[in-house]
Amino acid sequence: MINIAVLGAGRIGRIHARNAASTPSCRLVAVADPFGSAARDLAAQLGCRAEQDPAALIADPGIDAVVIGTPTDTHVDLMLQAARAGKAVLCEKPIDLDIARAEAAASEVEALGGRVMVAFNRRFDPSSLALRAAIEAGEVGDLRQVVITSRDPAPPPADYLRHSGGIFRDMVIHDFDMARYLLGEEPVAVVATASCLVDPAIGSLGDDDTVMVLLRTASGRQCHINACRSASYGYDQRFEVFGSAGMLLNDNLRPDTVRRYDAHATESRKPLLNFFLERYDQAYRTELERFVQAVTAGSPMPVTLHDGLQALRLADAALHSAREGRMVQLPG
Repeated sequence: MINIAVLGAGRIGRIHARNAASTPSCRLVAVADPFGSAARDLAAQLGCRAEQDPAALIADPGIDAVVIGTPTDTHVDLMLQAARAGKAVLCEKPIDLDIARAEAAASEVEALGGRVMVAFNRRFDPSSLALRAAIEAGEVGDLRQVVITSRDPAPPPADYLRHSGGIFRDMVIHDFDMARYLLGEEPVAVVATASCLVDPAIGSLGDDDTVMVLLRTASGRQCHINACRSASYGYDQRFEVFGSAGMLLNDNLRPDTVRRYDAHATESRKPLLNFFLERYDQAYRTELERFVQAVTAGSPMPVTLHDGLQALRLADAALHSAREGRMVQLPG
């Protein structure tokens, strides 16, 4: 049993706090948020302590681990404070928007012997785990290609986009991590194209809303990622893994599997789940459970700072490729 505090009482913080409160192997001690009312409301719902200052919880000797669900520009500072205080950390992605700052933080955590896991929750979705297990079991033979489709139902608010770091670092970073997870090799070449086709206001922020990325590993394995901030039919998350012995498909989830046939339509089905909160509900729970298991057992973190850095490097490379119209090479 470990004592956990959640830093941040916004959308992601609430997910982590509720999961911590319902996980038998840990105890949710407190939540913190600079907006004191948000922390107090969440703490009242979950029966834990509320703080306005995250540093107060990091300094608390009764807390073993912290979950960082605060805005991206606070991740590094809070992560380092926690590592210096000897706390284990589950940190939301990305580590930081600046790769040099993220690398410096990772180096300090390593020197401290710190225990940090990066929250790439999609790795823990049951379907993603099944895909990885099938690849490792040789079901597709020699892996050749991975295709990832990632489309949100609607863009986030302009204020969020203004501080997000752009579509590659904010949204597609999940897909870069999944590409590495499924390919089993590091991409060494990146080609990307980006457009603003959904909302001109996104373009006015210097961002894009519709992108395609090609990745290639040193052995020649390929990954194609297509992502868009808006899909009229719901939250579209699909994977295809192709190899010498066959193909694996991971389709979207729906509220049920019923298909209807009538005079107006055949194979009519309910719409896709609306957003990531519903689609990856189980993944968030499993992610926290695996973090707690690693902390309790002293075993390696399932997703490391190295994983976080590699995904961020791919995001930066994709941005450079899209802006400069060229292939970007990465170290092997």
